[in-house]
Amino acid sequence: MKKNILLIISILVIKSSLFAQAPTLGTAANFALFTSVGAITNTGISHVTGHVGSNSGAGTGFGNVNGVMHSSNGTTGIAAADLNTAYLQLNSAIPNYFHAPLLGNGDTLVPGVYSISGVTVLSGNLILNGQGDSNAVFIFQIQAAFSSNAASKVKLINGAQACNVFWKVEGLVDLASGTYMRGTIVANNAAINMHALDTLEGRALSTGGAIGITNVMAYTPIGCGSPYLTGPIMPTLGSASCFTLFTSNGALANAGTTNVTGDVGTNVGLTTGFNPLLVNGTIHPIPDGATAAAAADLLNAANLINIMPYDIELLYPAQFGNDLVLTPHTYVMNAATALTGNVYLNAQGNANAVFLIKIYGALSTSTFSNVILINGTQAKNVFWLVSGAVSINDYSIFNGTIISQNGAIDLTTGVTLNGSALTTNGAYSTAAITAISTTPCFALPVNWISFDGQFKQNHVELNWVTENAINNHYYTIERSIDGKEFSELNRVYVDPNLGAEKHEYTAIDQQASMLNFYRISQTDINGQASFYKTIKVVKYNNHEVNITHRFVGNTIEVQTKGIEKGDGFIELYTMSGQKYSSQAIKVIEENANYQIPMPKHEGVYILHVVLNGKSMSHEKIMVY
Repeated sequence: MKKNILLIISILVIKSSLFAQAPTLGTAANFALFTSVGAITNTGISHVTGHVGSNSGAGTGFGNVNGVMHSSNGTTGIAAADLNTAYLQLNSAIPNYFHAPLLGNGDTLVPGVYSISGVTVLSGNLILNGQGDSNAVFIFQIQAAFSSNAASKVKLINGAQACNVFWKVEGLVDLASGTYMRGTIVANNAAINMHALDTLEGRALSTGGAIGITNVMAYTPIGCGSPYLTGPIMPTLGSASCFTLFTSNGALANAGTTNVTGDVGTNVGLTTGFNPLLVNGTIHPIPDGATAAAAADLLNAANLINIMPYDIELLYPAQFGNDLVLTPHTYVMNAATALTGNVYLNAQGNANAVFLIKIYGALSTSTFSNVILINGTQAKNVFWLVSGAVSINDYSIFNGTIISQNGAIDLTTGVTLNGSALTTNGAYSTAAITAISTTPCFALPVNWISFDGQFKQNHVELNWVTENAINNHYYTIERSIDGKEFSELNRVYVDPNLGAEKHEYTAIDQQASMLNFYRISQTDINGQASFYKTIKVVKYNNHEVNITHRFVGNTIEVQTKGIEKGDGFIELYTMSGQKYSSQAIKVIEENANYQIPMPKHEGVYILHVVLNGKSMSHEKIMVY
């Protein structure tokens, strides 16, 4: 029996010795891009999560980085030493396998240390199989330069994690356009280049070489002991949390059909223009005890948030948005901030994670701008402190609680606010918006999960999902052709005692116009209504509309299918919102191709197609 035990122990020891051991990255693990010696440069709009820095060189061309920009300071000095230690560990790892210099082409590899003697190329798909072990480590010791072919990918299966994949390279690293790379790259005394549309789930680190990136996405991997981000302490609003729309000092006026869940009011002035039937909460037409308490609590909250320390400074407030991804932290922007396009808030799976964005200046958005919540982020955990006026432009979707310090608030047509907008001092105006409190001081009859629509052949199909329905009587679907004036389309009656389960519903619009806005509300058994949100659905002449593009020589060819006839134009915008070019078109056929000149400069552009005064397509394109 003892011999059997010793045999089992021996086998386990031998087996464990064959496994690769992850190096110790130390503080270098906090960097998405780092070099001990050399410059770090960016071209175009790249999205980086993690620190960026050089211990002996400058960082140039970067916009907003979801991390700290470091240059030749104490942090980079420690990171350089830690990186050197990690390199030595990777270099001294004993190989389990000796691999040919071609990786990929559908090949599947198991955990271990792979030694590759020559210039190495990643082509097609390389599959790393963790064999059910989330701690499985893959080390590639490449003794020469390393490159990839366009659109090559490293795929992880069966528990393999990017944080446990390491590439030690003794030469230039050059990743071709569209490469999806996973793992930590350590280039020894050599440069690292990443090209347009590359994605790196890992790190690009060099012991001595320049790093250059162009329109890429790079983010440090999660797992393997990386910090579990929770963000700052949740700010406390006290009684102000009962209000969806509130100003401590100033008139609060609404124009148009505005739907609010939560209280509405001001502590100095009058609250006017709100329809009580469309406010699921209390309207405070004149100051009272509740507004006085809210004003005091709001001021305390603003003062406390103001002194909270920040983790990351976003250095280019005027470029805020543009598909920037943020994680749970306290951010600061030290100038007037303009949100263009989308900003993504990524909780990384932590539903309790808190985001705090402090803006020392005014906040404005372009039309159709969005704050998008992903991977578990909840609007009730997002806070925006703004030292100035707030202007949320038409048809934007904004998530979180906005607290303006001494600034006016203007929420314009079609805006959806999932949260609250509060100011300590300033006039307040709204115009045909939907505002839904994330912390109402009363129980909601239903919890909304989703509402969307799509055209199918000759009709529009609308779908919505709810849960925790209590005392709900019916849902109402309303339709509009301009997003302002709505009329009832359909009413769906339900059992008021459905309970906590999820329920899915569908409604059909057989008389859809070319451009349609739909909004949905719920009415409880007491007659109180609450609105969820407004969506836009496009339908054209019973045809499926498809607008695509491709690059042909020095032109961009825009291809249309099922489009209506008429006059219009094709526009190109830069990511900062400036119009780059505009070309008029006349549509005489439903299916046609149009050519516009290619921009002279590489980068990300917005391709916008407008016909008969209506937006037909609005998409991001990469020019390189």
